[in-house]
Amino acid sequence: MISQNDTDIFSSRRAGVLLHPTCIKGPEGVLGGHARAFVDFLAEAGITVWQTLPLGPTHSDLSPYQSLSAHAGNADLIDVAELEAMGLLQASELDTGLESHGREALLARAITRFLQGDAPQFDADFEAFRQENRYWLDTYAEFIAIRRKYPGTTWQQWPVGLRDRERAEMDALSREASDMIRRVQFEQFLFLTQWRAIKRYAHDRGVLLFGDIPIFVAHDSADVWANRRCFKLDNEGNPQVVAGVPPDYFSDEGQHWGNPLYDWDYIAADGYQWWLQRLESQRHLFDLIRIDHFRGLSAYWEIPADRPQPRNGYWVPGPGAAFLDACFAKFPDLPLVAENLGIIGPEVEELRHRFRLPGMTVLQFGFDGSPDNPHLLGNHKQRDLVYTGTHDNDTTLGWYQSLDDRSRDYVNQYFDTDGRDMPWPLIKAAFRSVSSIALVPMQDFLGLGSSARFNTPGTTENNWLWKLDLADCTPDLSLKIREMLQISNRTF
Repeated sequence: MISQNDTDIFSSRRAGVLLHPTCIKGPEGVLGGHARAFVDFLAEAGITVWQTLPLGPTHSDLSPYQSLSAHAGNADLIDVAELEAMGLLQASELDTGLESHGREALLARAITRFLQGDAPQFDADFEAFRQENRYWLDTYAEFIAIRRKYPGTTWQQWPVGLRDRERAEMDALSREASDMIRRVQFEQFLFLTQWRAIKRYAHDRGVLLFGDIPIFVAHDSADVWANRRCFKLDNEGNPQVVAGVPPDYFSDEGQHWGNPLYDWDYIAADGYQWWLQRLESQRHLFDLIRIDHFRGLSAYWEIPADRPQPRNGYWVPGPGAAFLDACFAKFPDLPLVAENLGIIGPEVEELRHRFRLPGMTVLQFGFDGSPDNPHLLGNHKQRDLVYTGTHDNDTTLGWYQSLDDRSRDYVNQYFDTDGRDMPWPLIKAAFRSVSSIALVPMQDFLGLGSSARFNTPGTTENNWLWKLDLADCTPDLSLKIREMLQISNRTF
């Protein structure tokens, strides 16, 4: 079944911001007053799309693209100040608790209060949440309970009975760790409750939420532990092959991501249920969803686990149109965007166009000297999205400062600038693009350099650390952005 994937989101010219919620400072958490203040700033500026990155709980490297779960929310985002209005904390506890005990202790206290029966007003809603999300919630809560019992280990290192989810061992876990399992489940209930409140708040102010689904999942995750048949693993749960990419713009050596690869034959025979459930949970969180590394649906780079250098990899056909047919048969109005960056052949674009999926252009990629470069302003398409840079790029100012003299002169001539006003020439160009949605990382709106970069691909340290000070979201900045959006016809 071919879906036209028509959506009103692309019927108007819009501007968006790229900012992961973990970047917002807030000792009590994010999904409360701090997130509302950011949405207010966006509304004042005329920005109508907030693009986040994946919202899942992370490993120690903080990467949202290597999450402990493809479904769960990051509990670090829960705002404990919001729990007072819910009757789970008292004002006096918040006044002294943040300094003396910290946010995590307050969250634990609130959950204990619920488990002890002191907040029966949530019993029905919590039970409905558990039933609605049983397809992932139970195994995720079990996964976290075992991780806390065996800290510093991955699931392949657990006792065999737990590693292999043997019935007797799992039944024993359910009895011994019932309190912890219920804690994790209620934590996820609080996350979803607060995220839904932010989504309603954003919608009331004309702001849409734009999410992100990494095509691959982390090996050390509840998803792989509980669904081993969906992945190419050996009998002990170790990957036989892993994901990555050959040399490209981001890395001369290629990249070894290490994610286990799917057994697409098994997934197809099962009617793509695992993937459809993944889309189901995300479509409730967001108005628009990007599939990261879309080209992996056409073909993906498979690296043997015993020869991990990326150059030892090879292309393997992906699930292609059959998978997308199943997605749109289940969800006819699925609002997908394809991340089509990197090494993209005609077969990838053919698949994307067949399902009328918007793609991406990035202005920083436009200056290789080729007039046919799709990232150049004059080559943009109406149904695509344009970015100054993505979460994997340097900030635009950092990128500009790193250019050699010849490239910098080319950029200056193209944008008619001497460079002193960077990154605003690229922001203005993105707004002028014919593309329906123009997206700008928050660091670019603030004119920040490389020290504010989100992520450097191919590295695992010193990423995802930059924080936004909401005091920098000033009325002057929102006015400057709004005036630019009015000129480029991107306000409502």
